[in-house]
Amino acid sequence: MAVIRKWLPASTAHSAEHYEVTHTDAEWRKLLSPAQYNVLREAGTEAPFSSPLDHEKRAGEFACAGCALPLFSSQTKFNSGTGWPSFWKPLENAVQTHSDSTFGMTRVEVLCRRCGSHLGHVFEDGPPPTGLRYCMNGIALNFAPRS
Repeated sequence: MAVIRKWLPASTAHSAEHYEVTHTDAEWRKLLSPAQYNVLREAGTEAPFSSPLDHEKRAGEFACAGCALPLFSSQTKFNSGTGWPSFWKPLENAVQTHSDSTFGMTRVEVLCRRCGSHLGHVFEDGPPPTGLRYCMNGIALNFAPRS
């Protein structure tokens, strides 16, 4: 099991927003493993290089572990060398972003658009054609290979 570092509780900036998939805190705790709950609902992060999805190379889709919404295609995945699964573009209407100023720096948090779960952050140091690096927690994703 990966070591989970708990950062901060989920941001209040998006906790009041309406999402298509909602659960009580108790329901989320039953649906998710403790590690998934820490990342998806409390904006934690998994240890770098701990997710097998970082090395996933098969064709398929990566979906939200909280609500199963498809988020990223394997066609946009790349090896960023950071230790987390990275993508240069999400699927259409899959994610939303919010400013995150924890730790004395400003980053862009990436959330599932359907359930509001924390997925990771996006940075402007990715490859063409977008120049973006969606740095996602592998534990926040489920992979479905294309048959």
